[in-house]
Amino acid sequence: MTAAAADPPTDPGTAEDAQALRSLLRADLRAAMKARDRDAVSALRTALAAIDNAEAVQAPDAPAGHQSEHVAGATAGVGSAEAARRVLFADDVRALLRAQIDERRTEAEVYETGGQTDAAARLHREADTLGTYLKR
Repeated sequence: MTAAAADPPTDPGTAEDAQALRSLLRADLRAAMKARDRDAVSALRTALAAIDNAEAVQAPDAPAGHQSEHVAGATAGVGSAEAARRVLFADDVRALLRAQIDERRTEAEVYETGGQTDAAARLHREADTLGTYLKR
């Protein structure tokens, strides 16, 4: 994958480095899709979705702003549905990747115990793919 050869982030604790790591994941996803590498595509898509979910902000309990007359509990007006996303730092992204790796390794053990070696091998390959981003 060509994007994997890019320089690693310099300071692991900044939001800019987290964005650089996310950009690298997205570029490698495109490369994996072109190469038809199913395991890498699956691992990278899941990791990027986990990062996106971690950035999401929970909706407030009580909606602020003008109440809609058409939908109960909804707000109306310009910007009423806008919410700033959480800012993740590179350490946060790496923690998410570690969690993804641990999850895959745990599931692989379950599959191995059940005699499904093909599924276990696939999960190990996915974990190895994500593991390369922790070494950066």
